[in-house]
Parts: sequence; structure tokens; C-alpha cells
Amino acid sequence: MTAPLLSLVVPVYFEEDCVTEFIAQVQRVLDPMDLRYEIVFVDDGSTDRTCEIIRGTAHSDERIKLIELSYNHGKQAAVTAGIRHARGDYLLYMDPDLQDPPDEIPRFLAKIEEGYDLVFGIRSEKKDSLVNRLTSSVFWYILDKFTGLKIPKGLAVMRIFNRKFADQFLLYGEQNRFIEGIFMHVGMKASTLTIRQQERYAGVSKFNFRRKLNLAYDAILDYSELPLKLAVRLGVSLSMLGFLAIVVVAVL
Repeated sequence: MTAPLLSLVVPVYFEEDCVTEFIAQVQRVLDPMDLRYEIVFVDDGSTDRTCEIIRGTAHSDERIKLIELSYNHGKQAAVTAGIRHARGDYLLYMDPDLQDPPDEIPRFLAKIEEGYDLVFGIRSEKKDSLVNRLTSSVFWYILDKFTGLKIPKGLAVMRIFNRKFADQFLLYGEQNRFIEGIFMHVGMKASTLTIRQQERYAGVSKFNFRRKLNLAYDAILDYSELPLKLAVRLGVSLSMLGFLAIVVVAVL
């Protein structure tokens, strides 16, 4: 019986300082296991040595793939491209900064083999700067308040899902994509797994407050009735003002 194929979907953007260590840690964890795997990197327009490093490693290891986007499309598009090109029976989405450690991969595999279609990683604690923790809290509060999406608290980037889930995910054709919302909307049988978070191996997070606000804006437009309600109320208010104006003109 052929061992299952695991595809790691890894978006990268200016990650030259950590991508080599990421590959080394993944190989150290997965090489002794009885499974086949591939690492599908998706570069989102980096201009440093990120792609050069990945290409160099891919020349000697056919399990490493690289998709290069023509310019910076955003992380949501990069993740979607990785899922579209991954061939695995199971797909595991994670970042290369090693905050969600590769040592947790066997636990994700064991959990999804219990019969789930999707397993979210939940961080036991968020190891990040005070500013990033505060902006993340604001981001998740806005989503919880205005979208109605029941996104698990402390959600990590790291998660695993099967081929059936991936195929359903790819049916969503939105241009401005909110990955978390699509994952929640697909449904299927889901669970969570608490993982320990490490300090970022190198560099700084590219997901700054401005990007978080833009993503929250897209999520509200896609998954909330708030814009529709505001538009209806504005329309009713303008209609009433117009009616009063007509009355006033008629009286005069």
C-alpha cells in the first residue's frame, strides 16, 4: 500500500533568513516517518535571496517545489496558489518563520487520521511583541463583532486538511479572499489542536496593522450583513429627506 502524500503549503515573502532552517527542521521531522511529502513554497514577490535559496535546495531535492508570483498579490492569493498546485492526500498550511514548529506536524497527522477533514492549530499562548499582540486582538475583535464567523480563539496559521476539503476550498472564486472565512464556510468535519508557539526564528512579521485592517475590511464585506444594513438605512434616510423636501416645496 502506497504511503499517503503530505503537501506542506508555505507562503514566503522576504524570508531569506529563516527558509533554510525551516527546510532543515521539516526534513528532520518528516524523513524518519513512513510517508511521502512535498514542500510547496509560494513566493509572493520577494526581491531578496528567498527564491534563490529555495531553488538551490530544490535542485538537489525534488520534493521541494517553488511557485513564484509575478508581484506581491498578498498572502491570501499565495496560499490559494499553493493549495491549487499541491498534490497531497493531506495538505498542511504553515508559515516559514517557525513560530508554529514543524515538531507539531506528526500530531496534526495523527489528529486528522481520526476522521476529520480539517484540523486548526490553536496557540496555547501568543509569543510576539506587545504591539503585535494588541493589533492582533483588535483584528480578531473586529472579525468576531462584525462578521459572525465562529473563528476559534487563539487561531494559529498551522492547520491540516484533506484532499476533499482542498477541492471544496478551490471552488470559491473570490478575488479579495479572506482565507479564514472560506475555511469556516466550507464546513465539513473540523477539530482543533492546541500547539505551543515559539519565538519567530528571524526577521519581523510582514502582516502589519495596515494589512490586518485591509483584511478585516474584506472580511466584513464578504461575510457580514453590516454593509447591506448601512446601505438600506442610508437609502431610507435619503428617501425620507427627499419626501420632506417635496412636502416643503409643495407648501411653499
